[in-house]
Amino acid sequence: MSDQIKFIVDNLNKEPFRKNYNLITFDSLEPMQLLQVLSDVLAEIDPKQVVDIREEMPEQTAKRMLSLLGILKYKPPGNATDMSNFRQGLVIGSKPVIYPVLHWLLQRTNELKKRAYLARFLIKLEVPSEFLQDETVADTNKQYEDLMEAFKTLHKECEQLKTSGFSTAEIRRDISAMEEEKDQLIKRVERLKKRVETVQNHQRMLKIARQLRVEKEREEFLAQQKQEQKNQLFHAVQRLQRIQNQLKSMRHAAADAKPESLMKRLEEEIKFNSYMVTEKFPKELENKKKELHFLQKVVSEPAMGHSDLLELESKINEINTQISQLIEKKMMRNEPIEGKLSLYRQQASIISRKKEAKAEELQEAKEKLANLEREVSAKTNQTREFDGTEVLKGDEFKRYVSKLRSKSTVFKKKHQIIAEFKAEFGLLQRTEELLKQRHENIQHQLQTIEEKKGISGYSYTQEELERVSALKSEVDEVKGRTLDDMSEMVKKLNSLVSEKKSALAPVIKELRQLRQKCQELTQECDEKKSQYDSCAAGLESNRSKLEQEVRGLREECLQDESRYHYTNCMIKNLEVQLCRATDEMKAYVSSDQQEKRKAIRQYTKNIAEQENLGKKLREKQKAVRESHGPNMKQVKMWRDFEQLMECKKQCFLKQQSQTSIGQVIQEGGEDRLIL
Repeated sequence: MSDQIKFIVDNLNKEPFRKNYNLITFDSLEPMQLLQVLSDVLAEIDPKQVVDIREEMPEQTAKRMLSLLGILKYKPPGNATDMSNFRQGLVIGSKPVIYPVLHWLLQRTNELKKRAYLARFLIKLEVPSEFLQDETVADTNKQYEDLMEAFKTLHKECEQLKTSGFSTAEIRRDISAMEEEKDQLIKRVERLKKRVETVQNHQRMLKIARQLRVEKEREEFLAQQKQEQKNQLFHAVQRLQRIQNQLKSMRHAAADAKPESLMKRLEEEIKFNSYMVTEKFPKELENKKKELHFLQKVVSEPAMGHSDLLELESKINEINTQISQLIEKKMMRNEPIEGKLSLYRQQASIISRKKEAKAEELQEAKEKLANLEREVSAKTNQTREFDGTEVLKGDEFKRYVSKLRSKSTVFKKKHQIIAEFKAEFGLLQRTEELLKQRHENIQHQLQTIEEKKGISGYSYTQEELERVSALKSEVDEVKGRTLDDMSEMVKKLNSLVSEKKSALAPVIKELRQLRQKCQELTQECDEKKSQYDSCAAGLESNRSKLEQEVRGLREECLQDESRYHYTNCMIKNLEVQLCRATDEMKAYVSSDQQEKRKAIRQYTKNIAEQENLGKKLREKQKAVRESHGPNMKQVKMWRDFEQLMECKKQCFLKQQSQTSIGQVIQEGGEDRLIL
């Protein structure tokens, strides 16, 4: 605990806190002051937490700190009961609760700053499912999720750029180095120009060199074009092979299929394609346009500061409160027709979402199937071109793949181990050579110097002597220092003891007298206390009895009052119902048709009839909508069929007119007319 407090005090005394605490002053802080220190540390991590807790309610302070600690993923020690103790200790500013929190926060301040910054943009707002039934709310929520994903990718790219090693200082150094190289090249070109000017026909030679450079560049460009055309030719050949394979597969499928199955498949494909064209693709296009418009609007706006963000957050909170109020008003109205419509809307939206999801899955499955078929055809063609053998299928192929996988895993492991051994061996060998070479050079230099001076072996003996003397001097200093300190401490302690004895002698005498008085007073206090307790117990028992009697009488009075009011209300309700029943009987029994029409039974009967009629009409409308598209297609097909039959009729009539003139005979693939 002492190490923990010391760490906290050291970090609070540093930048940016600069509290100037020591262990005693920090330990003597009041709970409110300790909570303010914790709030300042949290404000350093998240600037939105800059609050003076004296101007804030304790519940709000605890809620704010607990929410931020939850975002920062702080885990208090213990189970659920300890969690409740932790909340209570945080409210009252308990030291055993706040010290571990401060220690945890100050240990990882930079990491927590980053986490708090990301939490401002990555904590998702939970929108109720009933609100997502609205298209505008759903589109806004989708845009919000897309922007969150875009922020994640941008943040990852930013972090990768920060850790990639590219710094502004290095870039500036590279730019300065490139400028120096540019200046050197300019100087070199000027020197070469001066040197060339002395040569005869230098202008003609420069012109020829320029033409040579242009022709080389043109040759490189033509080679690049040739390579691109080769690649295009290769892709075209592959596309041709793929189309030929598709044609073969379609012919094979058409040869084996029946007209009914082909028509059914074509109808399914037409339905799917019409759904994609008429419903799915327009929605996606509209969403993309909205997203593009929103992003353009965001890009066109100026950069926002912290105050602008706070203002936007306040506006969002106000709008959320207005939405909640409108929802409450709507729920208070509780219109049954609107409730039924909302139920149907929810069911329709769920079905449409399921339909869109299945369409996307079908589209992805088709694309995967087409890609796999292309890959299979390409691989089969490659294997036939290389080996001329057939491709393995079924269990043989599975066994072959399992063998290859096992062998490849073993090969990769062995190859990796060999590469590690080689790299480590080369590194160790090189370091050994360098160290040996350096040691030999140093020893050789030292020996040559000692031989020149005539004191060979002097360095070794000198080092040993210096080391031994240094050790001896250190030991002597430590011994002398400890003896002096001990003697001074003994003298100080003796003097302090004698001073304290002389100062405490009169105090001890007074203390003895006060102890005797204290014993007498405690005896009297105990006697008085026993008397007071007995009297208080009697009064307390009487008071409790009276309170129970009063409470029982009050409850009886309240029950009688509530019963009285309830009976009055029931009597009034029964009177109203009786009046309505008499009026209804009069209207129902009377011979006047207008009075009968005013009866409630007639209204209920009319309402039921109208509801049944509306239900039948809605079902009829639904059936007409569902069958409109197929019926129109069927009408078109009948018209085409009618045109086809008319054409056949005309052909038959022409043939009849020809037969009246002569006779047509077909022989050997030729038609002959005999008159």
